Amino acid sequence: MSISYSLALATPRPVEQVAEALREVGVATGLLDPATTGDRLLGENAATTGGTWLRVVADKPKPWNPVIDVLNATPTVRAAFRLDKTADISRQQDDVIRLVTGVLAKVPGDAVLHHDFEVIWLMRRGGELLLNERDDIWPPHRLAVLAQPYRRETHAFPED
Repeated sequence: MSISYSLALATPRPVEQVAEALREVGVATGLLDPATTGDRLLGENAATTGGTWLRVVADKPKPWNPVIDVLNATPTVRAAFRLDKTADISRQQDDVIRLVTGVLAKVPGDAVLHHDFEVIWLMRRGGELLLNERDDIWPPHRLAVLAQPYRRETHAFPED
């Protein structure tokens, strides 16, 4: 079973621009090889220097997708992050946070970062960034990465 995270974005930007924003953040932070292209992130073979697999896709969720209920908006783009279970998991989670917060600084719209539809790590609605209140998810070194103001507020997906 894989360890994966998804960033769902309800944004007016096309998938190609979101992929390019992720590429820019990844290269600037040293998490992606400078030769990585936005097109490669739209394919299936991009990975960070720490081993996390990445992919950006146009999102067309079904009407019952719980992300729609959480965001009160329909996601248009999704970035998927699958961790390498043979590498340092915590470090890869740090990398995901660095990439996601960088993308949020470049791409407008509402967003939710979640782990397998189980735990919402962060959400942005109406421009406000909300972080899960769990300190194991948001230890001080991850909070220090954030350049934008935030509020701690735990959200969950609706129960079936």
